Amino acid sequence: MLRLFIASHGSIASGIKSALNILLGKSENVTVFDAYLDERNLKDELDKYFQSISEDDQVIMLSDLFGGSVNQIMYLYLKRANTFLIAGINLPLVVELSMLSGPVDSAQLKDIVLRYKEALQFVELTQPETKENDFFEAPNDKTTQTR
Repeated sequence: MLRLFIASHGSIASGIKSALNILLGKSENVTVFDAYLDERNLKDELDKYFQSISEDDQVIMLSDLFGGSVNQIMYLYLKRANTFLIAGINLPLVVELSMLSGPVDSAQLKDIVLRYKEALQFVELTQPETKENDFFEAPNDKTTQTR
C-alpha cells in the first residue's frame, strides 16, 4: 500500500489533510504531524508510525521546508526500503500523490515533483479588452479635465 506521511512546522500538515478530506474524501493512507505545537516530537512519532505499517508499504514522506529541522529528521528514515522524501510541498502535489494507487519509483516521483514545481504561478490582474463606449473604460490621453 502507498502511504503518505506529512510533517510541517506548525499546522501546515493538518491543514493540507483537511483540504484533502474536502477535495477527495477521507484519506486513510495520509498521516500528518504538526511539529512544535506540543511536547510530542517528530522522531518518536516517525518511530511509532514505521512500527505500525507493513514492510511492504511504500511511504512518501513530505515536509514543508527543504533543509529545515522537520526535513532533517525525516531524512534519517530514508534508510528504510520503499521510502521517499519530498520537501517544499503544496496542495496540488499532495492531491496527486494521494490519488496514486500502485507502487511508485524515484523517476515517477521526480516527474510529479517537477510538474508541480513548474505549476507554481505568479498571478496578476489583467485588463479586459474594452469597447469604445464601455462603462468601465479607463480614461485615455484624449480625455480632457475640467477645473
